[in-house]
Amino acid sequence: MTSGSSAPADPHAPELLTCDVLYTGVGGGFAPGGVVVSGGTVAATGDPAILRVSHPHARERYVGPVIAPPPVNAHTHLDMSAYTFQALPYFRWIPEVVIAQRGRRGAAAAAAGANTLVRLRTAAVGDIVWSSEGMDTLLGREDLRGTFYFEVLGPFPERADEIFGAARTRIEAWRKRERPGGPRVGLSPHTPYTVSHRLMRLLTEYAVGEGLPLQIHVAEHPAEAELFRTGGGPIWDNRPPPLYPATFAGVIGREPEPELTPVRYLAELGVLAGRPTLVHMVNVTPDDIAQTARAGCAVVTCPRSNAHLECGVFPWAAFAAAGVEVAVGTDSVASGESLDVREDVAFARGQHPELDPRLIVRAAVKGGHRVVGTRTPLLRRGDIWDERLVW
Repeated sequence: MTSGSSAPADPHAPELLTCDVLYTGVGGGFAPGGVVVSGGTVAATGDPAILRVSHPHARERYVGPVIAPPPVNAHTHLDMSAYTFQALPYFRWIPEVVIAQRGRRGAAAAAAGANTLVRLRTAAVGDIVWSSEGMDTLLGREDLRGTFYFEVLGPFPERADEIFGAARTRIEAWRKRERPGGPRVGLSPHTPYTVSHRLMRLLTEYAVGEGLPLQIHVAEHPAEAELFRTGGGPIWDNRPPPLYPATFAGVIGREPEPELTPVRYLAELGVLAGRPTLVHMVNVTPDDIAQTARAGCAVVTCPRSNAHLECGVFPWAAFAAAGVEVAVGTDSVASGESLDVREDVAFARGQHPELDPRLIVRAAVKGGHRVVGTRTPLLRRGDIWDERLVW
């Protein structure tokens, strides 16, 4: 060895890999966190200060913001994956993006979105499926886990039995294609204002009786709360009149009233008793949060989508304080910009600086698995170390 040279580092020597947040799939996580890796195998996980003492010969290396099992995208619309993203106010985004680009929606886009999730190593997905072709395409995948929720709309109560019958026939055919360990079929009554009271009740009762998971968009935009209070506002003003009853009372089967919220409406209709997953839940009251907790409903937040559409900020701390299970989703590419839920985690950490970041990471992993009905993987001593566990 020449003077001044040093021996190369031993690639098999133990390393202490540190991060801002470590979540192993168990407990609440560590912030900061560390993983000791020796010979390609996890030797220990936990608080870096403790690991430095118990493994004094491990070389320390900061590897990134998060070490955790792959996250779950608990809410998205894969059949919109060919859309071009635009950040616009909600009532411009619907006509200028959703309607203007609807020719790009379909089974091919769903397949492309599924491919993206696989490439991103997304652990599982909760996808809203708009068409029969999309469901046929997705159910044939062997590389995805989670739940595919068939979306149902129908604001006319007099058509509820007809729409429910058609949805039930499709669901029963798709359920025959479910495989052990593969994706499940679920139901998504679109929103409390696009599904009549009778249809909402029929779908919920059927889902409960058959053990089908439910996912409903609720309280996304402030105008939804206005609609239930007054029966009017931007949502009602922008509806296609031939496709809706003459009044909003015709949809929900009761008169709007000042204290009525979308969450209270669903509770009084008996829907929350079916424990649906409620998506968005941005514009809610303290009583809404309490009712959600009492019913045992989980909630999915889509931080980037809510910001891009100017819907408001999810009251994460209040839901956490109430003990509500929270998961994270991207929503569609059209509003969320990408299908990488890790980017929503990073965005949420900046949006909620007062919140313990361990809660956000846990929501993207364990919360997501609980919502879509899959098992949370663990990061344990003796496991083979994978650099892709670094987000």
